[in-house]
Amino acid sequence: MQVFPKSLNLLPIVAVIGVVGGGAALVFVVAYYFSPWHTQVGYAPAQPIRFSHRLHAGQLGMDCRYCHANVERSGEAMIPPTQTCMGCHAVLHGDPSDPKKATKASVQPLFDSWATGQPIPWVRVHNLPDHAYFDHSIHLSAGIGCVSCHGRIDQMEVVRQDQPLSMAWCLDCHRYPEPHLRPVSEITNMSWVRPQGVTPEQFAQRLVESGQRYVFPPQNCGGCHR
Repeated sequence: MQVFPKSLNLLPIVAVIGVVGGGAALVFVVAYYFSPWHTQVGYAPAQPIRFSHRLHAGQLGMDCRYCHANVERSGEAMIPPTQTCMGCHAVLHGDPSDPKKATKASVQPLFDSWATGQPIPWVRVHNLPDHAYFDHSIHLSAGIGCVSCHGRIDQMEVVRQDQPLSMAWCLDCHRYPEPHLRPVSEITNMSWVRPQGVTPEQFAQRLVESGQRYVFPPQNCGGCHR
């Protein structure tokens, strides 16, 4: 008398396929989670105005804080209002009677925003999840430069995400912040480098001795998830 149906003979084959397929799916998920596609490294969305940081911050040498005015006092870097841009562009391109200053098509949305009072719909590049707490002012006051998180913005024609901004990446810095520390006066200097022959720990000690406060970054969950 047959106790088990013949279809059970396929059970070992199904089990092997399930194990292999499940393992492959797990490897794919883990690989994707730690890949640039998940962390959005290299993300560079098109903007309503092709704003060149290479020109403004690089060639013209404009300080980051001219546009991101409250970054040292606020948790947000702040997108500059149209008024800030018009401080220069009204002089450069704002006189239609002067052919040399005629409004360029590339910045026409700026003048439209100025005329209508509607903000320019900039597309956010660096976007942390809502459950992650981040304060720009705390990091800058501790001597963490813009370049540590945003890369060489002064060399980017189009702003892109330079670092993964993942929890592991943040924790690496919180556990060992010394390589990223610099004088507060140099936080927006993209080309600043630590003196040759001085270790990160030695330089951090110099900063403390000079009066710069040292912040011990939290490594517990409550530091970022509040």
